[in-house]
Amino acid sequence: MEEIKLHYDVPGDDFTRAGEASADLKSRLKKLGIPSAAVRKVSIALYEGEINLAIHAGGGAIDVVIGGESLTMILSDHGPGIKDISLAMSEGFSTAPDEVRSLGFGAGMGLPNMKKYSDDFDIESQVGVGTNVTMKVYFDA
Repeated sequence: MEEIKLHYDVPGDDFTRAGEASADLKSRLKKLGIPSAAVRKVSIALYEGEINLAIHAGGGAIDVVIGGESLTMILSDHGPGIKDISLAMSEGFSTAPDEVRSLGFGAGMGLPNMKKYSDDFDIESQVGVGTNVTMKVYFDA
C-alpha cells in the first residue's frame, strides 16, 4: 500500500464536530480493506483523542499516516499541558469541568482508552505549551 497522509483540524469546545475525524478515517480504512479489528481500535482511540482536544486543549490537530502494515496518529495541541501524566493516565481521573460532564463527557477514560486501543502509545506534555500524543495501530494485531 502506498503511504497515505491525512490532516484534520479539531475545533475547541465544539462537541458537535468532535468525532468528524474518527468517522472520516473509519470510512477511509474500510474502503482500503483494513481489517475490522484494526478499524475499531483506530476509531475508538482517535475519537477519545478528539474529545480530549475539544475538552481540554481548545482544539488541536491530528496527522495520520497510513502505510504498510500500520497506521500512526499524531495529536497535537497548544493547550494548557498536563501537569501529571501518570495521574492523567489513571482510569477515572478527570479535570473536565462540570458543564462538560453534564453532557456525558469527562469520565476520565480518554487517555486510558487511547492507550488501551493503541498498539504503541506515547504522550509528551509541557505545562503552558501543549501536548503531543502518538498512537500506532498495526493492521494484523
